[in-house]
Amino acid sequence: MAEGRERSYQLGGSSDDSYLDKMHVEPIYEAFRCPLTKKIMYDPVTIENGQTFEREAIENWFKECQDSGRRPFCPITLKELNSTDLNPSIALRSTIGEWTKRNEAAHLDITSRALTPGNSESDILQALEYIIHFCLKNRCNKLAVRNAELIPQIADMLKNSSKKIRCKALETLRMVAGYNSDTKEAVAAGDTIRTIVKFLPHEHSQEREEAIYLLYELSKSETLCEKIGGVNGAILLLVGISSNHSENISCVERAEKTLENLEKCENNVRQMAENGRLKPLLTLLLEGPTETQISMAAYLGELVLSNDVKVFVAQRAGHALINIMTSGTMQAREAALKALNQISSHDASAKILIEAGILPPVVTDLFRVGVNQLPMRLKEVSATVLANIVASGADFEAIPVGPKQETLISEDIVHNLLHLSSNTGPAIECKLLQILVGLTSSPATVPNIVSAIKSSGAMVSLIQFIEAPQRDIRAASLRILYNISSYMGQELAEALQGTAGQLGSLIKVILENDGISEEQASAVGLLASLPERDSYLTRRLLNEGSFDIVISRVIKIRRGATRGNRFFTLYLEGLVGILSRLTYILQNAPEIINLAREYNLAAVFTDLLQMNGLDKVQTLSAMALENLSEQSKHLTVIPEIKESGICYSIFPCFSNQPEVTGLCRVHHGICSVRDSFCLLECKAVDKLVACLDHTNEKVVEAALAALCTLLEDGVDIDQGVFVLFEAEGIKPILEVLIENRTEILRQRSVWAVERILRTDEIASHVSGDQSVSTALVDAFRHADYRTKQIAERALKHVDKLPNFSSVFLKDGLKK
Repeated sequence: MAEGRERSYQLGGSSDDSYLDKMHVEPIYEAFRCPLTKKIMYDPVTIENGQTFEREAIENWFKECQDSGRRPFCPITLKELNSTDLNPSIALRSTIGEWTKRNEAAHLDITSRALTPGNSESDILQALEYIIHFCLKNRCNKLAVRNAELIPQIADMLKNSSKKIRCKALETLRMVAGYNSDTKEAVAAGDTIRTIVKFLPHEHSQEREEAIYLLYELSKSETLCEKIGGVNGAILLLVGISSNHSENISCVERAEKTLENLEKCENNVRQMAENGRLKPLLTLLLEGPTETQISMAAYLGELVLSNDVKVFVAQRAGHALINIMTSGTMQAREAALKALNQISSHDASAKILIEAGILPPVVTDLFRVGVNQLPMRLKEVSATVLANIVASGADFEAIPVGPKQETLISEDIVHNLLHLSSNTGPAIECKLLQILVGLTSSPATVPNIVSAIKSSGAMVSLIQFIEAPQRDIRAASLRILYNISSYMGQELAEALQGTAGQLGSLIKVILENDGISEEQASAVGLLASLPERDSYLTRRLLNEGSFDIVISRVIKIRRGATRGNRFFTLYLEGLVGILSRLTYILQNAPEIINLAREYNLAAVFTDLLQMNGLDKVQTLSAMALENLSEQSKHLTVIPEIKESGICYSIFPCFSNQPEVTGLCRVHHGICSVRDSFCLLECKAVDKLVACLDHTNEKVVEAALAALCTLLEDGVDIDQGVFVLFEAEGIKPILEVLIENRTEILRQRSVWAVERILRTDEIASHVSGDQSVSTALVDAFRHADYRTKQIAERALKHVDKLPNFSSVFLKDGLKK
């Protein structure tokens, strides 16, 4: 749009002649006008017959004559000419020049008076239009506009209430600014640039476009680049426009070119980086002089980068930063380390840095001692970078980090990490522990770390961190202990029960607040992962008041009083795991049974079975219900039947034994949820049957084990089968047998099916199901010895194997 207007002015097609005519302070002599163009002549020439024309106009005339095949003739007299020679009219040109200067000076004075807020919109627009026309006539006229001190008046028009005036003022300033650096600086004087920037987010697209064109023109001056960048929001707005695909294409291009000009100033490059335009900063980092490289690396370390940008920076500058870190001065190494710290905090970018070779120099810096060792504050940064790298989950078994091809999980390296973590300040200790958190979080690397912990005797040191005053250190140490607990559970249990009071410290962590922190989640996870059958530890936890805390937290969660976060699952799994410990020491422990009754554990775990999506919670709950249900046959109350008197003792055939109603079908006693933990009374059977269809084998294994307590010796097995039948549980159990997903499920399902098939009606129905028979035959052939025996009995129930127990009583052949 703006360029098109320039062309039209240059062709002389847009000026307002009536306005210019009005402004003449001296009359226009007819001799000053070209007979062809009717405009004032700039370069008058005389032809053969003495007529005077503007040089360009008469040259065009003669060319038209030539093109049409005619001899040249005078456009005034129409007579043919013998020559097309042109003689400059020097005197007339001088006269016109002097006349023009006098008039232009007067015009500029009139224009200056027109550019006042009190004048009409049309007068101001005509004045601005004249200045544009005046500047296009002659490039040097732009200097005349500046010398006439019109630029401040034009700039004032940017604050006019009329959109047309504001837009025309932007265009006029751009026209004036195009002369040289001095005129650009005159346009940028005062707060003009700030005013121009205000148009960038403007709804009126023409104003925004003109403002971008003007800023582009001003940005050609290197001295103004810093001033433009110094206006708050200018670079952010330009970056936004340059990356806006729905924006006018010319605006996008000019915004991009303006930013390219602004890159001459380092402060602007920093602002661009802060607003997501990283290429200029990375270019200086890669190609600039040493001091600039250090400066850019240092600034990169201060930026908050999005994850996508971290990946981009790692790809473009990862190698360069690693080189600076390994070979630069201490100042350069510090800048590079801080930049690498930023970039490595995202998994994808961390893996790019690993490919670029970051691990060996970082590990070397961390462990190096002597003349070239890093100061402790930079070792802390190195440890942070390494912690970020480890958290990415790369294959550290295959990446050498030392001269002897050691890896991060080599025993010597882990020993060094453990040694440093116990002999440095809290800040670096925390980072070193976070490295160990990362290494113990992967199933592939944790066995090596466990082995190194055992060989170094570092268990005591790690446990001592539980009592550290720094929350981050406590959280990291708890996470490490939780990660290794499945490998060193008994050692941890024994160490925590020492005299130092770490067990009490764990309870304090859980009590700390009503929220769910990583520290709390790790603490409950650690306690839950310790050997559940360690009765001494469970009683120690009981003495510490742990179970009162745990049951209250579980109830709060089920009531929705505790809000979930990213640690919620680990936290709840830990709570349920701790609570379930009570169910493993019920045997011959009346006080624990009373506690289970007080907490109504059967109801609690039945309720937790319904927490879909939390597989471990469902598994732990089903296992706890199995333990509780095994006690039901011992805890059910068998009613005493009173004798009917002396007649009954003498003539029992004449007396009917009184019937007792309300007894449990399976346990033949008086059962309840709270007192005997009966699965029927707490309505857990349907919920356990529903779990048999779960995709997680662990959930299915636990649910089936709990249901099997209804079929075990000491209860009414026939009634147990009918309970399962009424709950539509027979078919799912048969399907578990047929699917044969795990060896444990095969063992449990074979046992359950054999008990179920003792009921003739069900055996008769199942005998025709070939898939069940095939599964039993497969177990009979391939399972362990005990399961084979059970499968054999089950096959006899469905007449797939002959039953010899009724033949040959003699000689002891019949059992």
